[in-house]
Amino acid sequence: MTGGLTSPEAEKERGLDLMNQSSFSTSNCLSSAEEKQTETSGLRPSSQRCFNRLNLCFQVNESFKQNSHIWDLGEIERGIPAGWSAVSGACNFAEELRHVTSRYHGSYLRALNACLELRKRSFLFLLLCGVAYLHLKESDRRDLIIVCFCQLLNFVFDLEHPSAAELSEMYERNNCNVAQGLAWSYYVGYLKFILPGLKDRIREFNQSNSHLLNCEKTWKLHILIPLSCDVCDDLQTVDSHIHFIKNLPELNMDVAGIKKRSYKNSIYGILGENKEKHFCVMEYATPLRSLFAMSQDESAAFSYQDRLEQAKLFCRALEEILQRSKYCSGCYRLIVYDDSEENDKHFLSKTILRHMEQELQEEYTMDEKYEGSIHNAESNGTQLLISGSDHPMSLHSFGY
Repeated sequence: MTGGLTSPEAEKERGLDLMNQSSFSTSNCLSSAEEKQTETSGLRPSSQRCFNRLNLCFQVNESFKQNSHIWDLGEIERGIPAGWSAVSGACNFAEELRHVTSRYHGSYLRALNACLELRKRSFLFLLLCGVAYLHLKESDRRDLIIVCFCQLLNFVFDLEHPSAAELSEMYERNNCNVAQGLAWSYYVGYLKFILPGLKDRIREFNQSNSHLLNCEKTWKLHILIPLSCDVCDDLQTVDSHIHFIKNLPELNMDVAGIKKRSYKNSIYGILGENKEKHFCVMEYATPLRSLFAMSQDESAAFSYQDRLEQAKLFCRALEEILQRSKYCSGCYRLIVYDDSEENDKHFLSKTILRHMEQELQEEYTMDEKYEGSIHNAESNGTQLLISGSDHPMSLHSFGY
């Protein structure tokens, strides 16, 4: 007998106190879980908040039955998203191992940090793992199974998928649309005009220049794409084995209110190791200048790593656009190379000649027309040749 209450009444009073404390704890757990989820993903999807509430309510009900403490479940609930994020990051890391050389310059630590964001989450992840381990030693494993099951349902039904507004904000904040925009602008504002009639202008040039470009297999626009985005105005300053010869006949078109706008393309001679000169139409991909300028401007918030990733995405996007184009088939060749750590002063001329030799060795005319999915199409399309690494691929890792 305590405070005038019988034993059953005392038990009832303690049950009400437990319920009030649990409700208060549930609110705190819910708030903490949502804050932790926001810190982890940077998003606040309403579906995630609903699932958090359902998970916690179900756990509170079980805790009443077992007369356990809600704080155990709250700690587990906060630890599960971090644990699931770690598993997903490990799967992404397994995928990125294929591209360590091309994307991370051979650094496995940089690849791991890109998948798990160790700098931001390492302390939080270790803390939550420690708390979860201490509580699981003394708690019922069924609670953990329930929480994991709810988290799996969340993943399977993609309830954490951000809304269109949130995606737009992410892309704008991280400059994710830069490469695609530059690639499309380069195509619709330039390549789509000059590539269809390029071979006719080369024929016209040959008639008055003793058939200087005598090999028809190299009658293409060779587009130089350095991943450093360092575009020079004079190619001879980059490599003394490259010399300007002449310009092709001008292409004049009425564009955007400009009457007879002039487009020019230049012919260069490349000196080989045997002192023999090879000739081709060649130029840099001019949009790379924009990427380089953005990385030099503090207001753009565009780092070196951002520039490298966007340069690779630009290559990928431009290749896909040109493969789909029915106007540009067989009229271009993308020469992608990494010159950031290259000490050979004739590296560029050797890279260009290697591409030209590959063109001469091809037995069939390359079909660069897009048919269905580019990953499944059977064609002899132009391949990106990157010196010392594999081809640039999409930076997106699929979910696991």
